[in-house]
Amino acid sequence: MGSNRTIARSPSANTSRVYYPAFLDLCKKKVVVVGGGKVAERKIGSLLKTGATITVVSPRITKKIERQRQKERVRHISRSYRKGDLKGAFLVVAATDSLTVNQRVSQDAPCLVNVVDTPHLCNFIVPSTFTRGPLQIAISTGGISPALARSIRKELEAKYGAEFARYVRMLRKVRCDAMGTIRDRRKRAAFLKCVASPEMMRKVAEKGVREVRPFVKELFGKAKKSAE
Repeated sequence: MGSNRTIARSPSANTSRVYYPAFLDLCKKKVVVVGGGKVAERKIGSLLKTGATITVVSPRITKKIERQRQKERVRHISRSYRKGDLKGAFLVVAATDSLTVNQRVSQDAPCLVNVVDTPHLCNFIVPSTFTRGPLQIAISTGGISPALARSIRKELEAKYGAEFARYVRMLRKVRCDAMGTIRDRRKRAAFLKCVASPEMMRKVAEKGVREVRPFVKELFGKAKKSAE
């Protein structure tokens, strides 16, 4: 990221922008969270799942953050924010209750920065998400209506239940087997498209993975045989 200032935040809260969606690999990347309250606590909870190296800058931190510090899962700098605190960071989160401090963090950050609930101070925003094992679904309204994003997320959570976590894990092995044994590229692509089709998704939702697995095996056998 370096000192590339093309990612600088717009001074206008009303600027319309189009966001480029992306899923970030933060494993072993330096992440700085400025703030130690409940909002920061929630952000840290999500970041801990990514394997990021997390530094928290705040005079005070919540009990939950303190427990993570004691487990050496986060590093805590017990004082107010200073500009040098962001050195070497891949990603920064400003989550203090001071707009002035959050603005300073936004201006100082030479990298990805998110200022909680203040989209015009960010160069990326965090979507409303939920996971089903390896399956992760994110919804965003571009910061216009987080409430709508949450409503859509809840609707999708009901549609894609726990069985989809199991199905995606099964597909990981199925795809690996298909790549190694179905040598005809077109037939392999057709098979993989079939097991990920809307019809198959309905079967998973209605019958569960246990009932769908034999059908997938049958399709795999037919695809493999036709490619020989």
